[in-house]
This record gives sequence, structure tokens and C-alpha cells, in this order.
Amino acid sequence: MQAQHIAAHDLTELPIVRRMDLPDSLTRRRAMVAGVGSVVAGSGIVYGASTLESDQTVSRTAPVHVSSETTGLGVDLQGHAIMGSLDAPIDMYYWSDYQCPFCRRFERNAFPKLIENHVRSGTVRVVFIEFPYLGSSSMTAAVLDRCVWRQVRNSSPQAYWRWHSTLFEKQERGNSEWISKENLFDIASNIDGIDASAVESCASQHRPDIKQSIARDMDQASQFGIQATPAFVLYNRDADAAGKIIGAQPYERFDEAITRVQNT
Repeated sequence: MQAQHIAAHDLTELPIVRRMDLPDSLTRRRAMVAGVGSVVAGSGIVYGASTLESDQTVSRTAPVHVSSETTGLGVDLQGHAIMGSLDAPIDMYYWSDYQCPFCRRFERNAFPKLIENHVRSGTVRVVFIEFPYLGSSSMTAAVLDRCVWRQVRNSSPQAYWRWHSTLFEKQERGNSEWISKENLFDIASNIDGIDASAVESCASQHRPDIKQSIARDMDQASQFGIQATPAFVLYNRDADAAGKIIGAQPYERFDEAITRVQNT
């Protein structure tokens, strides 16, 4: 399939790679909860915070940045962490839920290679966007995620990556104690560069506004045809060409999609 040029409102008509056939969101949710044990078994995430400070791991991460830009697809970058060069020609919008085992699979398998081969090279910048559709605990984690970013973005933006990767490393069964508000504050307090008390204050004072902002992001994602996580839109800003990938696809699918979007 050849890549195509599109207008923003035509995005949902442009799957540049073959997409996984997904059942309805309720069936998907049940499958995720039922299968979480087998999905998350195994070693920790390659870039988890427990090893982030090693020379080898640090060399494989990419800078995290702030932006107030609104992109050609109408994605408002304000409030979202961006990994990679701000001048990278391709955006990869990455919608995730911290309880999603398939997100964890992506974080363990394809994402490290994407960072190494496309983000660090300056081709792709990754925009982290919350899509907390797996219940109230997911929303709690998403609100705290926004608060962490607010707290670190000006002084220590790289701390956001330590937070993000640590949550997926510690992921356990959906809606279990690991994702309670108290445990998330405890995790934040043990990550270098994060002031957990400031995060707690943010969540206490700004939760309603942050939830509204997250709801707007989820509404926009639904307009792109996104109903579950992980989900990705690759967007060549200069060519106004884009495509969508759903699911924890292998690295090769992402590599192919990036090449197609880049060459439009």
C-alpha cells in the first residue's frame, strides 16, 4: 500500500500499515484483564528506571522536551512530554494506559528499538498522551502523570521518562493495589527529580481541570478511530501525511510505517 497525502480530517481513512482487527472496547477490556498474567510475565522493561542511570541505558535514551505547539493534525502539545528532537520531521503520538499490558509489551519490545534507531537519530519525536480507558485507577494514574510532567517539565524533564518507564516496569494486575494513589505517590517519591509532595498538591488542587483536559484528548483520539491502547499516529508534518498503528506491533511494522510516512 502506498502512503498518501491527507487532510487532518481524513486521518481515519489512512491506515498505512495493516491494523490489528480489534473487538469492541468491552471485549478488548475483558481480554486484557483476563490475560494480564501471561502478557506481563518476564523481565523488566529494558529502559526501566532501575537501570536508567547506567551508562549503557543513558546512552540509549533521548532528550525530553516541552512545547506549546499545536500540530497540523490539531494535537495540542501543551501538557505532554515529547521525547526526541523538537525539529524531528515525524511525530509519533503515543496513546497509552498505565494498566494496559499491551502497552507494557510495546514498552519492552518495540519501543527501545524505536528510540535507538529513529528517535535518537532525529527522525521521530514521541508525544506521550494518556488514554485511561481501563477504569478509575487508570484515570488516577493519568492525572498524576500530568502532575508529574507539570512538576518536572521546566527543571528536570528527563525525570518524566524515569516516571513513565517505572510505572510500566511495576505494572501488575489491572485495578490492583499497585496503581492506588498512595502507591503512585510512593513511586514518585523514589524517582530522582520528582517532588512527590508537589505532585500530590497538583492532583488535589487541579484534578477536575486535568480530567477535562484528558477527556478532550480522548475525544480527539476517538476521532482518529482510536478505542484502545497502545495506539499510535505517525504524522509527517511537512507532507501532511499520516497513518495509524493499533496494538503492540513488532518493531518492523513501526520501522516500515515510519519509512512510508517519511518518504511521502
